[in-house]
Amino acid sequence: MSASRTPYPAEISRASMVVAALSTVVEWYDFTLYLYFATVLSRVFFGGDRHSLLATLAGFAVSYAMRPLGAMVFGHIGDRLGRQRTLLLSMMLMTVAMLATALLPDYAAIGPAAGGLLLVLRCFMAFSVGGEYTGVVAYLLEGARAERRGLITSLASAASEVGALLAVAVAALTVGMMSEAHLAAWGWRIPFLVGAALAGSVWIARSTMQESPEFLRQLEHRTVPDSPLRHTLANHRPALLRTFAISALGSITYYVGITYVPAFLSSSGILAEGRSLGLSTLAAVAVIVVTPFAGALSDRVGRKPVLVALGVAAMLLPLSMFGLMANGGGEWSIAGGAIVLACLAGGVSAVGAPATAEQFPGEGRLSGLALGVTVATALFGGLTPFLAELLVQRTGWTALPGAMIAAVALAVLPVLLTMPETCPAVARRRFRRALPQRDNG
Repeated sequence: MSASRTPYPAEISRASMVVAALSTVVEWYDFTLYLYFATVLSRVFFGGDRHSLLATLAGFAVSYAMRPLGAMVFGHIGDRLGRQRTLLLSMMLMTVAMLATALLPDYAAIGPAAGGLLLVLRCFMAFSVGGEYTGVVAYLLEGARAERRGLITSLASAASEVGALLAVAVAALTVGMMSEAHLAAWGWRIPFLVGAALAGSVWIARSTMQESPEFLRQLEHRTVPDSPLRHTLANHRPALLRTFAISALGSITYYVGITYVPAFLSSSGILAEGRSLGLSTLAAVAVIVVTPFAGALSDRVGRKPVLVALGVAAMLLPLSMFGLMANGGGEWSIAGGAIVLACLAGGVSAVGAPATAEQFPGEGRLSGLALGVTVATALFGGLTPFLAELLVQRTGWTALPGAMIAAVALAVLPVLLTMPETCPAVARRRFRRALPQRDNG
């Protein structure tokens, strides 16, 4: 029987890949904006007393509990009905959530109910975002050539930092161009309106994306699982553990090492609000530069050695970097500490993206990522900025956030040391090197 032409493309078009990669800009714009604007939002929605910042960060942490639920729902849709469909739906809901946030009444208008409404919208946003990053990572991985998976998939992380950089820039401009009274009265709405417009634009662009060739393969061979979540739990439990561990390290290095830093610097009295936001711009640029190099390096030497090296660095560097920012000799020392932490987080995110997606076959991949990645993100991402701020306030130890990162890295390192190599290009090279030995044996 002669081989027939494959009815689906082996790779996704460059235009579809660009749209997918840039999609994570919106997700990270919103969540980075919320953290970078935390001190402003604490005054606008929670009255501005000494517990307001904790209440704002607690809202961020609580909303993250919705991410695993959203990831499982959207993961099921993506595994059963297609990657493009789930990415369209999630972006539509994100657009609605950001627009509604921009139109919320504040504490001066409706009192404590303002904080409650903000929390409801954060939960809705977190639910919508649940399957966003994992869906994009799976889409990029499945559409890239095997030897470039690390580089291409890391673009989701790089685009995330573009979203973070955009959030920092919009927040810094908004804070710097108006008085505190105007900022609290109406200026805080501007960054969220910008986000809603950005999300709506991406939603329109996503309608032009191709479907993933991996999902089309499953349709042709009729291997789409009836219950993707049950399929993953039954067949890929070790992969779930490895995915959780990698994502735990990526989450705490990112959320404590990058997005919590501006609130840490301003609440500790180290830098003024505007200057701490400006410093974060440098950190975001550093991550954008580092991310593709880390992804490409993992294509060359493998995911495992790069992740192990980053895990060791996460054990050693963050404690001293937070100590340097708190007790260093001026803004250059603060900037150096923030940039080192940002590069560390960017490297883990870049390599973690392909490494987690490669733990699973195409069947049930989104559901596997939903369980492993978003549960870890909820615990070590959404919760840790609140815990870090609370513990710094209670203990007065300003280097404590760095100790939190080091503790997670220490716990995760054994998993990284024992995980199998998932990079297909590296595995092929090892196989080819082994062939002459077997022929001579």
